[in-house]
Amino acid sequence: MSTPSKDIFKAYDIRGIVGKTLTADVARQIGHAIGSEAQARKVKAIVVGRDGRLSGPDLSDALASGIRAAGVDVIDVGRVATPMLYFAAYELGTLSGVMVTGSHNPPDYNGFKMMLAGDTLAGDDIQRLYQRIKDKDLSQGEGGYRTHDIVEAYLDRITSDVKLERNMNIVVDCGNGVAGAFAPVLFRRLGCRVRELFCEVDGSFPNHHPDPAKPENLQDVIEALAKTDSELGLAFDGDGDRLGVVTKDGNIIWPDRQLMLFAADVLERNPKAKIIYDVKSTRLLKPWILENGGEPVMARTGHSFIKAKIKETGALLAGEMSGHVFFKERWYGFDDGMYAGVRLLEVLSRVEDPSAVLNALPNAISTPELNLKMKAEGENHALIAKLQKSAKFEGADEVNTLDGLRVEYADGFGLARASNTTPVIVLRFEADNAEALERIKADFRRVLSAATDAALPF
Repeated sequence: MSTPSKDIFKAYDIRGIVGKTLTADVARQIGHAIGSEAQARKVKAIVVGRDGRLSGPDLSDALASGIRAAGVDVIDVGRVATPMLYFAAYELGTLSGVMVTGSHNPPDYNGFKMMLAGDTLAGDDIQRLYQRIKDKDLSQGEGGYRTHDIVEAYLDRITSDVKLERNMNIVVDCGNGVAGAFAPVLFRRLGCRVRELFCEVDGSFPNHHPDPAKPENLQDVIEALAKTDSELGLAFDGDGDRLGVVTKDGNIIWPDRQLMLFAADVLERNPKAKIIYDVKSTRLLKPWILENGGEPVMARTGHSFIKAKIKETGALLAGEMSGHVFFKERWYGFDDGMYAGVRLLEVLSRVEDPSAVLNALPNAISTPELNLKMKAEGENHALIAKLQKSAKFEGADEVNTLDGLRVEYADGFGLARASNTTPVIVLRFEADNAEALERIKADFRRVLSAATDAALPF
């Protein structure tokens, strides 16, 4: 039996191409390693769930058999959104779970997000799983198996806590991801009128890619809002842990601005609370959090890094530019797109014109995420490491190397960081005006062109 490819063991999950780098045999080996790590941490049972991808059932079964081979029990919650798997881990008292998901990756990808004893596995923890397989450092045993339906408990937990001030009329686009099985039900139970777009779960994603971080994937929502009496649009990614928001007039409210609304709401009840945001987020968040009486904390991008930072700081709220929002206040501190949507509606149901409130949030001129594609795995990390040592930016006030290079100027910022999921460098630019934006982009263009011959996306 050959050892799985090291390349699929990423910084905060395991992810590969089905039938090539990720097979049922590989999934079983990974399950055995996770089970062995669970034994070392005195974990007796692990919850297993899967999203709507076509490869999910086979990979989930193989994963479960590997976990059981290490002598750890499996509680199978079936097809659920990633946040429902996390919820099940808390609700069933295991604090441990593995989600079989390819998130927003193309249909031929799948992978695993993992939590053991309350810790999301990332970095060295994930590399240790690979090492266990390679060294055959695996526990042996016969774990039990049972199924459990978590859906009603999840829906009840949310609807018992959140009440809307008025019934809202919304568009929900699930992009044929697994959230389609649950989000429309949840919002209807809260009293919403729901216009469904692509809520049939279909792992081939026949309509558009389930990634609300890309503007092209929100065009159907924008069109539905223009043509109907719906007042707001919500969109979810493939495994339901990220939220996209669109106003009645077709403006996309990016997650860092969503976080402003959430921060103001949480800080009303919890003055001086810490609010975490990632390095990709707008520089307008820091003054906004301060003005609302909170303490801003910048963190590395990545759901597992953010969760670790929440634990470390005791923050009540965190968010990433990619759309992951983590509520610790009244919730568990994991990223949940559907719950974030509910909290958004809770705030906006108090006003007559939700779009006016969202459009009034502080804004700057910015680019979406731009991807500089590299030829091979690891090349992106090598280039960023090189730039961190030697790059000189003109007129910069500060160069933050917490996660790549975030270069702060008096009138904006530029960011270049290595993606932890694909061999690309993620770039983002923001400024007070168009002229400043072009100047900052030109500064990055100069630095990157001197360091790589890859085609720049800006």
